[in-house]
Amino acid sequence: MATTTASTPLTRVVVFLFAVTAGSSAGCLYYLQPLLDRVGADLGVTTTAAGLIISVTQAGYLVGLALVVPLGDFVDRRRLVGALLLISCAGLAVAAAAPGYAVLMVMVFAVGVSASAAQVVVPWAAAVAAPGERGTVVGTVMSGLLIGILASRVFAGLIAQVGGWRTVLVVAAVVQAAMAVAIWLRAPRTAVSRPSGTTYPRVLASIVTLIRTESVLRHRMLLGGLNMAAFSSLWTAIAFLLAGSHGSSYHFSDAAIGLFGLAGIAGALAAPRVGRLADRGYLRHTQYGVWLVLLAGWGLLWLGGGQVIVLIVALVVFDFGVQGVQIANQAAVYSLDDTARSRLTTAYMVSYFAGGVVGSAFGAWAYQTGGWTLVCATGAGTAIAGMALWGLFAFTERHHQVQGVLAHAALRNPHRR
Repeated sequence: MATTTASTPLTRVVVFLFAVTAGSSAGCLYYLQPLLDRVGADLGVTTTAAGLIISVTQAGYLVGLALVVPLGDFVDRRRLVGALLLISCAGLAVAAAAPGYAVLMVMVFAVGVSASAAQVVVPWAAAVAAPGERGTVVGTVMSGLLIGILASRVFAGLIAQVGGWRTVLVVAAVVQAAMAVAIWLRAPRTAVSRPSGTTYPRVLASIVTLIRTESVLRHRMLLGGLNMAAFSSLWTAIAFLLAGSHGSSYHFSDAAIGLFGLAGIAGALAAPRVGRLADRGYLRHTQYGVWLVLLAGWGLLWLGGGQVIVLIVALVVFDFGVQGVQIANQAAVYSLDDTARSRLTTAYMVSYFAGGVVGSAFGAWAYQTGGWTLVCATGAGTAIAGMALWGLFAFTERHHQVQGVLAHAALRNPHRR
């Protein structure tokens, strides 16, 4: 496969640029999520149909992960990310002018595909980071990605309150154009060396090989899918809860609904700490802890169905757990093969966002069918399943010669096992 070297050092400015790019791209998947009640009413569709807007966007993201992200292992990532950002800009602009539900769905699918730029940036950062700081750098970039997702809700709510949901998409298009310029001017210029005989179909086929041969990857794919299903279900359903749909006691404005994303941002800021724990060899114990946090978060979310202060605290706890699971998973996945980080990202994130597609659709359906209690009960079930699976995987990986970050940590400190 391709090898990549950077002619620009990985400074704090570059890491910040990676984090912001990942965040702005991933945020494109969710600008309409807190506005689903408004968009559905404007286009004359049901709650379940409105929820499918996010599912279709995530389906586009899945396509991008499967077919675009692998290109990062053998083309210049700087050019690839810049092109995706420009496509995102165009898709958002057309979506803003969409005359009806069908056109909007086509455009959000295209935006979803181009949002895969976020997952080109993450392995790009891992590739140019020094081994001893890789977990911290990936944690910082992933923190930027999740903050972008959560901040997109705040941004969308505030803008929609003034100019409507279409204005949100117009402003987002401008942001993506600005990020394309920033990437071109400041991101590391990479030299790509691709061995003869390496073709795109072979790259895609090699992803299947990685999944078949790396049990650690398979484990994290399953855990990641559960994690994202819970995350998407919660943030889809909560838009309807806060808008007062189906008997909810809340009746917040678009701006107020968007501001609830700030609670999630507070939880997401824990990501670099989780990455540092992985770098120090505490990944196994961290996995247990973050799944317990997720379970506690679901309990608090249920209590917050009618108490706004409890709901805010619950969102902080919940998103801390979600981001902790994600960083712990990716720290292990990226340590498996230094030459295949983009393809490892594809394998892991396809599973991750497949869970997201299911979660978004399920969250809207569950809320319409059984209300907030059903949403929280099924979410708690995913956390319990995640803990049980991790207990099984942790046991089997003790006998696995390659144990992700743990193997590297053991070399640095054999007592931290």
